[in-house]
Amino acid sequence: MKNLIAFFEIPVTDFYQSVNFYQAIFGVEFMVAEYSNEKMACFVQDGQTVGAISYAPDFKPSEHGVLIHFNCEDIDWAIQQVLKQGGSIVIPKTKIQAEGKGYFAVFTDPAGNRIGLYTD
Repeated sequence: MKNLIAFFEIPVTDFYQSVNFYQAIFGVEFMVAEYSNEKMACFVQDGQTVGAISYAPDFKPSEHGVLIHFNCEDIDWAIQQVLKQGGSIVIPKTKIQAEGKGYFAVFTDPAGNRIGLYTD
């Protein structure tokens, strides 16, 4: 079975602030593409673009939109980076009450998007 997520986009209002925010949290460098009035910073995994931080005039962040959960190696470190980079924690690190599952947390980025973190 293919991954259920083909591609995702996180809308932002301050492109470079958001790129710096996500680079700091996940410790990755983004492939940045700029077009006439649109900008994208791409998440690349195993050589494939799987998603992007996107700026376009009519593509706006929402705290009630789709909730994406990212895997992370060290959720406590990621939470500290969220706070350090100007985000806020909506749901603190929480144990998932299902056998064999790990922890999750939800944060809000500086643009107002809700994003989840997950670790085994």
